[in-house]
Amino acid sequence: MFNEIQKLFLGNAPGWYKSTIIGFLIINPPLLMILNSMGLDGNFIIGWVFLLQFIFTLALALKCYPLQPGGLLALEAIVMGLTSTKSVFHEIENNLEVILLLVFMVAGIYFMKNLMLTIFTKLLLSIRSKTLLSLLFCISAAVLSAFLDALTVTAVLIGVTIGFYRIYHAVASGSSFSDETHDFHNNQSINTLKLEELEDFKAFLRDLVMHGAVGTALGGVCTLVGEPQNLLIATIAGWEFVEFFLRMAPITMPVFVAGIFTCFMIEKFAIAGFGNQLPPNIREIFNDYSVYREENITAKDKAELFVESLVAIFLVIALGLHLAAVGLIGLSVIILLTAFKGITEEHHLGEAFHEALPFTALLAVFFAIVSVIHDQHLFSPVIDYVLSQDPSTQPSLFFVANGFLSAISDNVFVATIYINEVKTAFDNGVITETQFNNLAIAINTGTNIPSVATPNGQAAFLFLLTSSLAPLINLSYLRMVYMALPYTIVLSIVGYTAINIFL
Repeated sequence: MFNEIQKLFLGNAPGWYKSTIIGFLIINPPLLMILNSMGLDGNFIIGWVFLLQFIFTLALALKCYPLQPGGLLALEAIVMGLTSTKSVFHEIENNLEVILLLVFMVAGIYFMKNLMLTIFTKLLLSIRSKTLLSLLFCISAAVLSAFLDALTVTAVLIGVTIGFYRIYHAVASGSSFSDETHDFHNNQSINTLKLEELEDFKAFLRDLVMHGAVGTALGGVCTLVGEPQNLLIATIAGWEFVEFFLRMAPITMPVFVAGIFTCFMIEKFAIAGFGNQLPPNIREIFNDYSVYREENITAKDKAELFVESLVAIFLVIALGLHLAAVGLIGLSVIILLTAFKGITEEHHLGEAFHEALPFTALLAVFFAIVSVIHDQHLFSPVIDYVLSQDPSTQPSLFFVANGFLSAISDNVFVATIYINEVKTAFDNGVITETQFNNLAIAINTGTNIPSVATPNGQAAFLFLLTSSLAPLINLSYLRMVYMALPYTIVLSIVGYTAINIFL
């Protein structure tokens, strides 16, 4: 019985990984007791240990989905008294909009996949320059994220890229392709396609999706709706949409230009794993598929594309005017698309939620770790140090500190702590209104720009890492860090320099 339980634990994860997680769970309680017996602040130290252990589970997400090992660590942290279920619920409650967004908006995008795949397939075939295509993905993601939402844009990127991969895989394996309304078959077997071409195709898709993911950060920092923490900062500072954009512009516009330039350079010179081209054989597959779609499209297909187009227009308007919380807009998209496309069977509806719900559960576990950070005041020494420095150097220090802490934890959480501390300092007369405004700008840019360094820095990056797309294109945690490195270096330097010059 015991041997069977050992085999079942964490399923197909490698034996060394299982042993490491068990080691974490065994060593944490006695380590806490030892630290406290030595007269040290055991809770504070073990809180950092839990944070690093959780990051370990994220870094090896392709070995084992982080929900299970990360969830076991979160449960142990609660049992050990490092946080409480009430605190965890409070964190989840504060981020309810993000959770609703994941549950409903990602599912809404699923029902729009025919339209998205049609548009992006035509782009893929009409733009032969990989550099130009990369710039288009990056800029489009940035513009959409500025006015819509980074997670929504990432969901589109994931859906489209999975669609590309499925077209290739169906044709390469000699089977039929089906996406509810179409069957596409090509007699070219997988043996005729070299293994190197498959790896090149995966690398090509990795490039595009990473450019798009970084684009969501470039655009997301610019407006108060781009990222969840932006709205929080704007509300506390009392800034409306236009004022927020104008106050951020001296920092965000140079960063945006630097980001686009970086995209061009790393593609042109094949830096950090970028610069991979679409193999000619695979381009031919997409061309054949596109021709097939056009030649065999039915009246029903046209009607569905028309419905999806109208709902897409509604989605952009609703998000742009903020008619409701993003998640509720996503729910309305599901209702409209399924009603007018005739998708009424429960099992067909359930398919749309497969992508988002595991990540939603993982995010809830992530908030449990965030709750440990909050209850044990893990970031307080950094905050206290920065606020004790000369006012003229505080904005740049805030940018660096926010960037570092966001990269290892969560940018929304870091921004929440910092802006509340700064607001308290302003209310108590410790800092002036001008200094408060400058620090608010530094907090927003710091939590948005350097946090592209790691997948756990931004929810959109974490969503990409844990999606079903990541294993298909071999996109691991370390590969994401490596590919984002040029962006991280350039954007952080430009942001830091702009803060020193303009604030």
